[in-house]
Amino acid sequence: MYELFANLTLIIHLIFILFVIFGGLLFFIFSKIIYIHLPAVLWGIYIELNNSICPLTYLENWFLLKGELTTYSNDFINNYLFPIIYPEGLTNEIQIYLGISLIVINILIYGLIYKNLKNL
Repeated sequence: MYELFANLTLIIHLIFILFVIFGGLLFFIFSKIIYIHLPAVLWGIYIELNNSICPLTYLENWFLLKGELTTYSNDFINNYLFPIIYPEGLTNEIQIYLGISLIVINILIYGLIYKNLKNL
């Protein structure tokens, strides 16, 4: 049961990461998403630039610990999702580059939003 919760937390973690990176594009479908996305982006930037650990990581590890597991046993989770969220060789320098990339991607997205709002 705990492994299931760990898997669900990992999947939610991946969805949150994708939302932080690309969630601004949802503005074109639902404009009020900006009120959720901007704090999420700021959180993502903070995590990457300060070498911090997301609370979802602690929650995943807690579920694994409670389930007396050291890693995920599901092949899909281990082979595809885990390496995306926790890549091997992730260093402070790479995290800085990821944080800067997150800033650039979101500046471009919000620039597109601003351009479309200006043309209305």
